[in-house]
Amino acid sequence: MIEKCKALYKQYEEIIVYLIVGFLTTVVSWAAKFIANALLFHNTMYPTPFENTVLSTVNWVTGVIFAFFTNRRFVFKSREPMRKEAPKFVLSRVATWILDIVVMHLLTAAGINLVAASVISAVLVVIANYVFSKLFVFRKKRPD
Repeated sequence: MIEKCKALYKQYEEIIVYLIVGFLTTVVSWAAKFIANALLFHNTMYPTPFENTVLSTVNWVTGVIFAFFTNRRFVFKSREPMRKEAPKFVLSRVATWILDIVVMHLLTAAGINLVAASVISAVLVVIANYVFSKLFVFRKKRPD
């Protein structure tokens, strides 16, 4: 049984580690958002549009930075220069941020409730982030 679990882990290691890193990214980015809320806006539970924009920006920037380094090191085990990968990573995350906005708009406009739309959008964003990272950002060079 243990050997079978080890074999399954080895087979799906990249995806398993990607999901773990994604969970940790969420924890870190939400922590940054709530710390910023406490420091800047005294823990408001009903932020103004400006405050919400600031908090969302803190959340997104922190998440992208944390995700870049952890995906690079633990998921895709890249050895390429960061200066080549970082811009592609940020660009791919901007693309999936736009995807999230569009999907949320379309689903809520179609009458799907906010929670269901958020779950559907999150699943699509996680898949798109993985595909972009695998195929565009952290591509492994083929041996000559």
